Amino acid sequence: MLHKGKKGDVSHSQISLNGQMEADSTGGNMGGKADVEMAENPFEPYIESLRQQLEDQDPVFLIGVIVALAVIVITCVFLKYFLSSKTVRSAVLLVGLCDSGKTLLFARLLSGKFKRTQTSITDSSAPYKAKNEKGSTWTVIDLPGHDSLRPQYLEKFKSAARAIVFVVDSAIFQKEVRDVAEFLYILLTDTVISRNAPALLVACNKQDITMAKSAKLIQQQLEKELNTLRVTRSAALSSQDGSVGGSVYLGKKGKDFEFSQLPLKVEFVECSARGSKGEEGGADIESLEKCLAKL
Repeated sequence: MLHKGKKGDVSHSQISLNGQMEADSTGGNMGGKADVEMAENPFEPYIESLRQQLEDQDPVFLIGVIVALAVIVITCVFLKYFLSSKTVRSAVLLVGLCDSGKTLLFARLLSGKFKRTQTSITDSSAPYKAKNEKGSTWTVIDLPGHDSLRPQYLEKFKSAARAIVFVVDSAIFQKEVRDVAEFLYILLTDTVISRNAPALLVACNKQDITMAKSAKLIQQQLEKELNTLRVTRSAALSSQDGSVGGSVYLGKKGKDFEFSQLPLKVEFVECSARGSKGEEGGADIESLEKCLAKL
């Protein structure tokens, strides 16, 4: 009887021990799984706490926070665009027809000296220090004036233009008025130029020649010619596909064209890159330099 009792006690002890081991094993597995889950998502407690705090907040307060954050983001984007656009556009483009005196004007602005020139077939650029208290420095770029080269060079540099100096040969303006107006029309209806709105300086060059037209007369005749071009170009585009197309409409609809209607500032100045004293004297470009100093 005593022997049987010991055997029963041993069996009972073994069962209890096995049960405890299984329980410990199960508990160990559950603890291990919990540890794994915590390792996989260590931010879960923080996220849950933040969610709980947001739920406890007043909805009006939450809307205010969201609006404030949106205003900050929009402001940052606007400042980045505004500042980048200001720093990139630092070029002064010299444009115009062939033999209008662009290249000589380019040399006079940079060195003040007379230089014999020939028709340009590529662009030339150099830094120009404006005659103002700030000592502003722009990059002056002389673009070719030949009609077969103008489009590609204008396309290359128009986005960087802070100002465009359109050089006109005042001595033979009457013969070239149509060509001058057509080139100006292309410039003024360009979407990039219209959006950036660089200053437009129309330099009525070669004023040292007796037959040169005044800046006021050149402005008036260009306004008339551009008004005519606007009508013919718009009609031609409309007849092609029923719309005016992607270019900017010149001036204000229903009114005769005037330069004052443009989104960019336009000034007409008289100058002479050659100068009244010829090669030995200085250039008469003070009016143009004053305009460049105000950029």
